[in-house]
Amino acid sequence: MQPSTGVPVSCPTPRSRGRRPHWHDAVLLALLVAAQPARASLDDTPPDDPVVAGAPQASTFASGLESPWGMEFLPDGRLLVTERAGRLRVISADGRQISDAVAGLPHVHHSDHGGLLDVTIDPGFAHNRLVYLSYTQAGRRPLSRRSGLTIARARLSEDATRLEQVEVLFRQRPRVTADENLGGRLAASADGHLFLTVGDRYTVAQRIRAQDPAFHQGKTLRIRTDGSVPADNPFVGRDGAQPEIWSLGHRNPQGAFVHPRSGALWITEHGPQGGDEVNIVRGGANYGWPIVTFGCEYDTCAPIGEGVSKPGMEAPLAWWDKPGIAPSNLILYTGDQFPEWKGSVFVGALAGRAVWRIELSGDDDAPRVTWREPLFAELGERIRDIRQGPDGSLYLLTDGGEGRVIRIARHSQSPAPADDAAR
Repeated sequence: MQPSTGVPVSCPTPRSRGRRPHWHDAVLLALLVAAQPARASLDDTPPDDPVVAGAPQASTFASGLESPWGMEFLPDGRLLVTERAGRLRVISADGRQISDAVAGLPHVHHSDHGGLLDVTIDPGFAHNRLVYLSYTQAGRRPLSRRSGLTIARARLSEDATRLEQVEVLFRQRPRVTADENLGGRLAASADGHLFLTVGDRYTVAQRIRAQDPAFHQGKTLRIRTDGSVPADNPFVGRDGAQPEIWSLGHRNPQGAFVHPRSGALWITEHGPQGGDEVNIVRGGANYGWPIVTFGCEYDTCAPIGEGVSKPGMEAPLAWWDKPGIAPSNLILYTGDQFPEWKGSVFVGALAGRAVWRIELSGDDDAPRVTWREPLFAELGERIRDIRQGPDGSLYLLTDGGEGRVIRIARHSQSPAPADDAAR
């Protein structure tokens, strides 16, 4: 791996209520975007590019996936992967086999960006085998062209070939015709809560609903893992408000995790043209969209809203200037395989075709970004999801009709290349 380049950067903390960085900070961030990405050697590394012993290496773990969206490790090292058309696959712990589609999934509405999206497992999976799925579901006639995000819970059979006891925990209200800016990422917490990110559905007419608690659009949601609504949710009991809402003012949040120490929800979200963000989400807080944003309209770059800050609206932990990276999922790295990266946040990028590493300092509740850099851009892949494996490796899920799982590991620990898995 070649030495990476990056630029130290000072970013606001989420506690700076009503204060976003000024536009001159974009100069620093533009330098970051232009930074040369770190390189990871591929399986077909040319002879004149020697492999450094112990350096991070990229190899294909599994391939042959059709438009995959989410993945999650099981305790035994196998990997669940969703395909947007409505299929759930199980990849063996060595990556050599991909299962037939798991039976028993609910019907999904597969259109545009919609379909089967994320999968996560219950913190108690080892004894209850519960999994959670997010997907788009169409309405009944005459509303069959409208869809909404849905969460289902099911038990994965002992042989992992089918889902049993499937039940719907949540349905988005109201359903919407547009099938873009869906959000859809799930995150489960150790204390029995389940979070879902919900996008604004893209159109100018729909986006303002991100500020309206009567709609689920443009929000993060918090329910219990049994589908009930926690009594301490910030909008419970408010007339006209959806009780599942945890935060509001989001555009298209496609990444989420619950911090293992602070218990806070961290998310990534797509800006319009520019203005992609990482946010630490506080219950009841407003993250600004579409009133404040660092981005502008596509094509024209016309300004949106009232500027980059407003009292009572939260500043992002980090953001990217134009052209933006289109962030997917994010994780906090806690493994031992890359001790130099321990405590870093990794963000997958779709348009950016890289993985961004964000180095932090300070308290978990109010961290400060001290460094960030793009990694693995030479893979040339749109990164749809990112996970830490049981062995501390990084696993990247690529987007598109011929998706694959890429494993980032120390060269000395890389497994034999996975065979292309047959259906």
